[in-house]
Amino acid sequence: MLLPVAVTGVTGQLGGRVARRLAAVGVPQRLLVRDQARAPRLPDSTSVLAPYHDGAAVRDALDGIETVLMVSAAETPDRVQQHLTFVDAAVAAGVRHLVYISFYGAAPDATFTLARDHWATEQHIRESGLAATFLRDNLYADFLPALAGADGVIRGPAADGRVAAVAQDDIADAASIVLRDPAPHAGQTYSLTGPQALTLAEVAALLSEATGREISYHAETVPEAYASREAYGAPRWQVDAWVSTYTAIAAGELAGVTTHVTDLTGCPATSLERLLSAAVRAG
Repeated sequence: MLLPVAVTGVTGQLGGRVARRLAAVGVPQRLLVRDQARAPRLPDSTSVLAPYHDGAAVRDALDGIETVLMVSAAETPDRVQQHLTFVDAAVAAGVRHLVYISFYGAAPDATFTLARDHWATEQHIRESGLAATFLRDNLYADFLPALAGADGVIRGPAADGRVAAVAQDDIADAASIVLRDPAPHAGQTYSLTGPQALTLAEVAALLSEATGREISYHAETVPEAYASREAYGAPRWQVDAWVSTYTAIAAGELAGVTTHVTDLTGCPATSLERLLSAAVRAG
């Protein structure tokens, strides 16, 4: 008899992919959601209302669960505190193994500001006593087409740095394998990347080829990057995160290619070219 696994983030792109993969192989699931009306309907699964900030609700939702997938919460100023509340509730509920979706190169001094949040979460998990596995994802390759503006230009202060972006399907494949048999992965950190590191000029060229639309890359200066994003009216912390995505690329912090996707799944990591081709065929 398979033990149930708790999965968070199931109404999003990554958590939903993982939940569908587990359902396909008969793993019973408890789906922790913020809105039960949006919870996917999957075989042998139940949904429970348990937002990260509500420690009591999370503790009740995880009662009797040994293994949990923790997808990072939505980007907000209090995201780290939400994560800490969730982890503490998991400990109180008796969870044994936590699989956390972190970020490539998470560190207290990472250029990408949100990577520092992931580091703080990892540290709290380490100190909690839980067995844990960290899946440190590079930038999502699926997101790269959205970097181009309406005029077909990717703008950002990435200079000629490279990014080893990873497909969400590859992450979901890796996560579902770890969740089905977590013990061998306890204490492990996997850095999940695509098979190659590309400059944003190379990304633009691949996007142009795949879409038939002219896409180009303009390397902004940091002041230009802040100025070009002023029109969004976003809070400073969010603009810092947006801009530092590019400056992290410029600093070479997202360039390293690993074999961890293949090590976990037995399949080659998906290239951006293959991902874009599949997207075009799917319409």
